[in-house]
Amino acid sequence: MALSQRLEFRQTQALVMTPQLMQAIKLLQLSSLDLVAYVEGELERNPLLERSSDDDTPFPGTEPPEPAVEARDDTATDWIGEELETSRSALEQGLGTELENVFPDDGGDKPAMPEAPAPAYSEWSGTGSGGAEDGDYNLEAFVSAETTLAAHLAEQMALAIPDPARRMIGQYLIDMVDEAGYLTGDLISVAEKLGASLREVEDVLAILQSLDPAGACARNLTECLALQLKERNRFDPAMQALVAHLDLLAKRDLPALRRVCGVDDEDLIDMIAEIRSLNPKPGLAFGSTNVQPIVPDVLVRAAPDGTWQVELNSDTLPKVLINQRYYTQVSKGTKNDKDKSYIADCLQTATWLVRALDQRAKTILKVSSEIVRQQDGFFAKGVQHLRPLNLKTVADAIGMHESTVSRVTANKYMATSRGIFELKYFFTSSIASADGGEAHSAEAVRHRIRQLIDGETVSDILSDDTIVEKLRGAGIDIARRTVAKYREAMRIPSSVQRRREKQAAV
Repeated sequence: MALSQRLEFRQTQALVMTPQLMQAIKLLQLSSLDLVAYVEGELERNPLLERSSDDDTPFPGTEPPEPAVEARDDTATDWIGEELETSRSALEQGLGTELENVFPDDGGDKPAMPEAPAPAYSEWSGTGSGGAEDGDYNLEAFVSAETTLAAHLAEQMALAIPDPARRMIGQYLIDMVDEAGYLTGDLISVAEKLGASLREVEDVLAILQSLDPAGACARNLTECLALQLKERNRFDPAMQALVAHLDLLAKRDLPALRRVCGVDDEDLIDMIAEIRSLNPKPGLAFGSTNVQPIVPDVLVRAAPDGTWQVELNSDTLPKVLINQRYYTQVSKGTKNDKDKSYIADCLQTATWLVRALDQRAKTILKVSSEIVRQQDGFFAKGVQHLRPLNLKTVADAIGMHESTVSRVTANKYMATSRGIFELKYFFTSSIASADGGEAHSAEAVRHRIRQLIDGETVSDILSDDTIVEKLRGAGIDIARRTVAKYREAMRIPSSVQRRREKQAAV
């Protein structure tokens, strides 16, 4: 078989992930906070982008007017002159009046009084109970900073540990304490890093555990509770046995706890009440990081005609514009190809970013509107009327791909009259109906299971099999293992544990 060369032309179609397309996909799945951070970075990098304010929004392609510059006559002479004249006559001649008219005395024409020492200046002079006269005076500057757990422990350690070497070990251990007050490291590794003996590190830790608050620097929950009980002088052998068997206390296995502790029912109830009065996270009483609240991306309101009005939250949408006038001025001054290419790339990036932000907002609004239309029963009547919904149903209804709907619903929240929900909350699997009717949503079934368990009495605790029978009587075809899975996902204990808890409460 002979080999030969030949030239062929072949036409094919392929989807190429351009940088602009990758940017649009990235923007689509960003949360509101991440989007604001991304846009801020683009504003710093791209000189053609500018922020659009709500109060004074310029038109696209315009820029704020330049401040008027007063013309100055260079031949005009300044009243100060080349050399500063400080004599009284020179100042009065330059001002055109006497100094008494410019700086009037408080005394006026009153008789002269003996000179008194000038009082010290006070920013609060001449003010009443309202504070300083200056409107810019910040009273919040006097508010003390919030004390953190690490700073609180470090202040006490400076007095409790005089040895500088041990103080260094103590500071290293304090830095390993989390916000809840627990020590998150291994003492062996700490001893190896600091070149100290394990016994010395343990001695320093014992000193730290004796500081305020009680229970701080503990390595686990058992040690944390034991430290607090020792502080109260309540760590007797019976209480020590109870703290060592917290698993039995979690299971509400009271007979086993009585045998382990060797006490009667009355003493055991008092010991359990003592345990409940302790703080399992003593470090949370001090300053910690602020939790960022959820800001909804979509707002849903009831319309007067009985429908639902869906709109985007304008506070979460960054507003950027392209300064066309600045681009025109800069492009005229470019002299080489490198500068022209840079300006052209900046214009292209800015244009694509503005379009991508607009397309992102339209896509979120379109997907949210379809979700509200599909889940109309939930908004009108509650979670028990939540319908089964998947990504394909919404994607087919709005003419988009499932991956696009998945990116839109990621890290996005919707504010409704029933609360703030993540968009993915409305996508639930379906559970078949027992009578062959419409399928039920998994979230609605979980809500029904919780209602059944909340309505239990001490004498009538529902087992998983009983819950299955009640659900099938309501037209829901569900297996026992599914009920157990949903119950464990909602952190609801088993029927045996619920019976023990309710009997103990009675």
